[in-house]
Amino acid sequence: MKIGIDIDGVLTDFEKWQLDVGSKFFLKYNKNIVVPDGYDSDVVFNATKEMDSEFWNYYLYDYAKNEPARKFSNEVIDKLKNNGYKIYIITARYLTNRNDNLGKEMRKIVKDWLKRNKINYDKIIFSPEDKLEICKKNNIDIMIEDKVENINNISKIIPVICFNAGYNKMCNGKNIFRAYTWYDVYYQITNIINN
Repeated sequence: MKIGIDIDGVLTDFEKWQLDVGSKFFLKYNKNIVVPDGYDSDVVFNATKEMDSEFWNYYLYDYAKNEPARKFSNEVIDKLKNNGYKIYIITARYLTNRNDNLGKEMRKIVKDWLKRNKINYDKIIFSPEDKLEICKKNNIDIMIEDKVENINNISKIIPVICFNAGYNKMCNGKNIFRAYTWYDVYYQITNIINN
């Protein structure tokens, strides 16, 4: 069995990071959190695209290198691997699908981060935003995801564990199983497989 795992919002607490770091950054523009359940920082802080670009230019690499993995994520992934599951990291991290030096650098940062956080995996796929075709092509059996569009698309063909965030509260329905922690992910996978 193959389990697909997203990085941002699943292996990291992207939502909390964006609220914490964004509220510090956007204060210089007299901006505060307006839409706490938004996915993109320009929506969360009602910022212009220019302000949003400045924010990401300033913080992207710090986030990519230093944001810690969620508690117990490596432990649960090791349990899954010990149970015989194949782990596929499937990420649309910004820049990783580019075929230039910036793309190469970000792919290396991602791999180094996974190693440093002891996240073991069988394969890593740097994907476009829409992960449905990647899941089909790689015969993924269960996907762990946080982005609304991916949850809704992928759940049409396979079970998706929706890692809880304010911005994905509306995701529910057939093949969507909500999880709040990594041990909750383990529980959901066990129940999906046993039913």
